[in-house]
Amino acid sequence: MPDLLKKISFDSAPPQKTPMSGASMPSKPKRRFPWMFIFVPFLILVVLIAILGVMLLPMRGVITAAQETIAAGQELGTAVKNQDLDKAKEGLAATRGKLTVLSQEYQKMAALASIPFLGKYIADGQHGINAAFAGLSAGDKAIEALEPNADLLGLKGKSKFVSGTADERLQTAVKTMSALTPKINEMATHIDTLRKEVAAIDPARYPTKVRDIVVREKIVQVKDVIENAANLFVNAQPLLVNLPKLLGDKEEKRYLVLFQNDKELRSTGGFITAYAQFRLVKGKAILEKADDIYALDAAKKKNFPAPREITTFHKGVYNLNIRDSNLSPDYKLSMKQFEEIYESVSGREKIDGIWAVDTHVLVEALRILGSIFVYGREFSAETDKRCDCPKAVYELEDYSTRPVGYVREARKDIIGVLLQTLLQKALGISPSKYWGQLFQMLLTQINEKHVLAYFHDTDAQKAAESFNMAGRIMTASESAAILKYEEGKDWDYLHVNNSNMAGAKSNMFVSEKVTKDVMVGSDGTITTKLTLEYKNPYPGSDCGLESGGLCLNAPLRDWVRVYAPMGSKLTESRGSQSPKDNKPVGMETYDSLGKTVFEGFLIINPLGSARLELTYTSPVKPEGGAYKLLIQKQPGTDGDEYTIKLGGRERKKFILATDTELVF
Repeated sequence: MPDLLKKISFDSAPPQKTPMSGASMPSKPKRRFPWMFIFVPFLILVVLIAILGVMLLPMRGVITAAQETIAAGQELGTAVKNQDLDKAKEGLAATRGKLTVLSQEYQKMAALASIPFLGKYIADGQHGINAAFAGLSAGDKAIEALEPNADLLGLKGKSKFVSGTADERLQTAVKTMSALTPKINEMATHIDTLRKEVAAIDPARYPTKVRDIVVREKIVQVKDVIENAANLFVNAQPLLVNLPKLLGDKEEKRYLVLFQNDKELRSTGGFITAYAQFRLVKGKAILEKADDIYALDAAKKKNFPAPREITTFHKGVYNLNIRDSNLSPDYKLSMKQFEEIYESVSGREKIDGIWAVDTHVLVEALRILGSIFVYGREFSAETDKRCDCPKAVYELEDYSTRPVGYVREARKDIIGVLLQTLLQKALGISPSKYWGQLFQMLLTQINEKHVLAYFHDTDAQKAAESFNMAGRIMTASESAAILKYEEGKDWDYLHVNNSNMAGAKSNMFVSEKVTKDVMVGSDGTITTKLTLEYKNPYPGSDCGLESGGLCLNAPLRDWVRVYAPMGSKLTESRGSQSPKDNKPVGMETYDSLGKTVFEGFLIINPLGSARLELTYTSPVKPEGGAYKLLIQKQPGTDGDEYTIKLGGRERKKFILATDTELVF
């Protein structure tokens, strides 16, 4: 589902089986620009109105008008699906005309509203019509706002963005984005009306079916779709409003872009390998400097003592370096730690924020733009047999980490040059052919936590958090604007965080499976048996310095943290090892970030596997006959398999692609 998080609901029926997995596995959500979600709910609303017409009074005028409205809505839906802005604009007008006729016909049933039994149903029909009109009005405003940037967003429109130089294109885009703000506020008014009208409809008073017409389920679907679409718009709104400012529209901005190597996984997505410093002037990105992260550490004026996390789990490290500063799974807190050390760097310049990207962003951009050459090497998204990974990843590792017998000056700025080359290629080609794909790709990468952002500006930071782009560990106060999750008695929580502490690039080869088996006691207490399974099916690399081998696959020294609801109690654990001598030890328990944390350590060898098991109770009390769980994904991870069981019975197996709500 293309939302800020993935929401999955289940009834009491068992999951559908598939030949490969034995359970249903949702595909990865593709992040779409919010405008297309504004139209979809109203198509279903029209169906609801038609059903009400059949249920309450089979009047020919109402039925005929409803059928014509449905037909117009289907054409609108096709235009939206095809992301054709011009056709969507025509479809909106046509649907509004048909809906107006339907509304007029429906008014003939107003006299029935005084009848006690029928009154509520007549009112619901009117709520549906009012909601549909509000949605269409929001759609009109969306069209007005998006038309100037139709080509930039890949919406098959014609705009000034296609003309001029690359810099002029960006300036045009930023200027038109500034015009979005008043339209967004107007859209918000209509969407709020839509939400209130739909909320007034109670599905519980409707039968499951009337003849062959599904009623209650349709109404529930309408409410869910509208709620999700409205949430997406509300969450995107602050980011869209602040986007021109972030791009340096009136005042130039300076950002650090950190490259987190997810093949050497760390708390916020990967080991900080390199950085680039960009200055943004009216959308134009100017690369000011790029370097290996070790250069920043070498420029520090003082040393910082290593905290417990480093002295306990790292190997041969006795100071806290910038490259190891992302210790907290909360990106904002990690970046505050980064900046505390960065303040001591000689020659540093004032920055407005810190972005982080990983190898997934690089590979997906190359998949759209095609291969590029940097320092005589080809970087592409094609699979390289030497590592069974994208060629760009292998070349990056080979160029930046393989030991050589000479000084390689250029290696220090490889990330900055790659990013700059990609940006230049994107601006130098046909926007109508590629920029829409790039924009959609960026939304997907944000949704899947391969792009993170931290800003000094309070409004910009709130916007990043509302769009779930800030990499925060959610608590009740911070997540209220993001999703329905409310920490407390009726929501369970899970976040598994792995950190590679001196284990080469072995996360490239290690897979992880997580199984959460939940038991609900007679008193309502929840007991969880959590199993983490790690497997490395590949042989080890040549890691000898003398031989000059590329050390990718080595024993993975994995620092593991499991975040559970505050007040959870560990009753048993197996599989954790001592970082000093690898002997079996129990997991540690402490509180952090508003959660209870279970901490352990284990080693996964090449051609080997490891398993961590823990059992704990949580002060979660399911209410209303539903078990609700929020799973937060660790940034940088990809392909981790999750299985949820209730009382030993498998209820859902899926790949965790983004933060996910589960309701059973």
